[in-house]
Amino acid sequence: MASCSGCGPGYSSPLEAMKGPREKLVYLPCIYRNTEILKPDYLSTVDVDPDSKTYCQMVEPVDLYYKCGLANPHTSHCLANGQIMISCMGDPSGGGKGQGFVLLDGETFEVTGNWEHPGEEAPFGYDFWYQPRHNVMMSTEWGAPKALINGFDPKHVQQGLYGQRIHVWDWTTHRKLQTLDLGQDGAIPLEIRFLHDPDEPQGFVGCALSSNVFRFYRTQKGEWETEKVISVPSKKVEGWMLPEMPGLITDILISLDDRFLYFSNWLHGDIRQYDITDRHKPRLVGQVFLGGSLVKDGPVKVLHDPENHCQPDARVIKGKRIPGAPQMLQLSLDGRRLYVTTSLYSGWDKQFYPDMLSEGSVMMQIHVDTNNGGLTLNQDFLVDFGKEPDGPALAHELRYPGGDCTSDIWI
Repeated sequence: MASCSGCGPGYSSPLEAMKGPREKLVYLPCIYRNTEILKPDYLSTVDVDPDSKTYCQMVEPVDLYYKCGLANPHTSHCLANGQIMISCMGDPSGGGKGQGFVLLDGETFEVTGNWEHPGEEAPFGYDFWYQPRHNVMMSTEWGAPKALINGFDPKHVQQGLYGQRIHVWDWTTHRKLQTLDLGQDGAIPLEIRFLHDPDEPQGFVGCALSSNVFRFYRTQKGEWETEKVISVPSKKVEGWMLPEMPGLITDILISLDDRFLYFSNWLHGDIRQYDITDRHKPRLVGQVFLGGSLVKDGPVKVLHDPENHCQPDARVIKGKRIPGAPQMLQLSLDGRRLYVTTSLYSGWDKQFYPDMLSEGSVMMQIHVDTNNGGLTLNQDFLVDFGKEPDGPALAHELRYPGGDCTSDIWI
């Protein structure tokens, strides 16, 4: 079995990290909450070392128990002072107002307080990323937990229960400096990423409902602005809940050399790779379909596709038809392998991909062409969470023991 030890390699720069050893383990939280299985969520360890006897298998599951009544905690980042910071999506009653950031002691995991000042909470919460060299943090919005917990209702968008803003914070004083309203084109901004180069005062955010990617950047005046740089057009369909189906960009990441951007379209069912050498004009260089709501033998028929794609075939790996669609992403340090899981959120999984609750989610591996761009599915790699001892599980985010593209921040 693959193993790891120590506190991480501590690479001096993102480019040095790309020269690090190949990943051997991946950690994934596996969810039973809001399913019919009355078991605790747990942490799964997957062996991804091709030279190991347990390659492509789950090892050492660990139960997760929450130590306090936090309101929908989501993203966690380690801070330079040893603390752990966690964003929360809403208040304990399931509303959005009161979202903030909780600080934990990095050794005892005891709650030490809130990061933000009283009265400066954002209306909604979700992801965040900080860049100490520019004394800034950015945070995003999903929506009120009580609105999204059991699935998506379009009426809740009109009722203002979903977000469309990015919040800019002073990293040193913890004060909120700006709120960038993205409008309807930026509905439900989820994952946000600064470029890895700590000198770069810019990054990208994926907006789920609008299926757009915005670039955010600091102006010469020191203020922050945004521009829309990628748009995934909705498809006119029949046999679905709405006459048009958005891509629903749910995860986004950037390679450590800041050359490629990747994101998943959870409804359309594809992963896309963009060359972002020109930050203003990303160029599509890779795409692969891995299930989704548009498969040929499914209930949905595409009436008009602005991108002129044929409806994809269902994806089958090792004899298993893949339930759900690509969602959470993690890239190897050298940028040559992309790992993906299929669960978004149990209430939404149940609504859009009900088979996933009975079959479990999966983990897949994509080969990446880092020279010219291009994505190819590894047909010999599949981790099936439908075979868990306590029943099918919903695997979510992917992290490496020693740091990765979605957690490491250089100062």
